Amino acid sequence: MRPKKHATHAVYDLKVHLVWITKYRYKVLTKDVGKRVRTLVRQTCDAKDIEIISGVVSKDHVHLSISYPPKLSVSEIVKSLKERTSRKIQQEFPHLRKQYWGRHFWAIGYGAFSSGHVTDDIIKEYIRKHREHMNHHDDDFPVE
Repeated sequence: MRPKKHATHAVYDLKVHLVWITKYRYKVLTKDVGKRVRTLVRQTCDAKDIEIISGVVSKDHVHLSISYPPKLSVSEIVKSLKERTSRKIQQEFPHLRKQYWGRHFWAIGYGAFSSGHVTDDIIKEYIRKHREHMNHHDDDFPVE
């Protein structure tokens, strides 16, 4: 069983794989820009109690596998990461302001894919066994 994390009134193990791309898929996340994006992502995650499991900054996109607390939504996490990195990168690397004249460094949107060791089938089997053990049938939630 995977280790669980604890919040004030919750036990959780939430993980997601995030992907987002540069606007126009420009290959600008190289050398110092890529290193700075990595640093800013780490800082943002640390500040929000997000654990980075793994990740990579490619030339035109970022992959990030994280474990996050239930107080945060995936959309809030991505918004924070993209806003902060966009603002800082354009401040610190003036040559990028010419390429990204609209002040948007990242493309609109992102990919988010839940991850973990527990499959839907494992959860259904766990609930089925629990239902049988408790002799519940009439007031259960629908079962497929």
